[in-house]
Amino acid sequence: MEKIRRASHAGSWYTDDPKKLEEELEGWLSDTGLTKSPDVRGVIAPHAGYSYSGRAAAYAFGNIDPTNITRVFLLGPSHHYYTPKCALSTAAVYKTPIGDLPIDLEVIEELKATGKFELMDLQVDEHEHSMEMHLPYLAKIFEGFLSLGFSVCFIICWFAWFHYTRYDKKCGPIHKSIEALDKMGMDIIETGNADALKQYLSEYGNTICGRHPISVFLHMLRNCSTKIKIKFLRYEPSSQCKTMRDSSVSYASAAAKVDA
Repeated sequence: MEKIRRASHAGSWYTDDPKKLEEELEGWLSDTGLTKSPDVRGVIAPHAGYSYSGRAAAYAFGNIDPTNITRVFLLGPSHHYYTPKCALSTAAVYKTPIGDLPIDLEVIEELKATGKFELMDLQVDEHEHSMEMHLPYLAKIFEGFLSLGFSVCFIICWFAWFHYTRYDKKCGPIHKSIEALDKMGMDIIETGNADALKQYLSEYGNTICGRHPISVFLHMLRNCSTKIKIKFLRYEPSSQCKTMRDSSVSYASAAAKVDA
């Protein structure tokens, strides 16, 4: 019997009403004014509740032209379950309120055969929110498209959450210090230099949830025969911190395109 991953965060982190969800996604995608590009090979998108990051995420997903994409790799962090390796889903289907997404079990088996991955229990999978927040967008973007093309697309999670209190007063207000630190990291990611990102994270401790998936993607680009350029298209803080008692979460979206 095939395992089905429920849309466990629907009805809380985002609406479980299919009509309302379709309208929200369509509205956010339309508001970006972006044109879909066949050159997109990956995106970085935030993974908070849609009332917070849904609009920002559209600046990532709005770039994807699904016409020639045969396979999507979804990379996300684990917030509740520690694993020293990357973990593979054991589900055959990911459900969303607006359509189900089949898992490529053949690729799962190929990855498992390398011995470099562990398997993720279905309950752990359903408890984790990072990748689920991208699923409705994927269901929307790939609606009605068959696997007839040639290329792959990587969906990578971003999320910066400030649990620490680093404040560079030279930047001015606290929220400007946060923005400067975030944009320093974003600039490094745009260079594609995985070693520089590792050094930045070590030096500044910026709590980017998707740092490991982003690092995996950068290492992949380093060994890719096609030159691909990452560009951030949207940055939004959840609030503007004015005192050390305030807190802020940062949402950022980027697209990785073939560099002609």
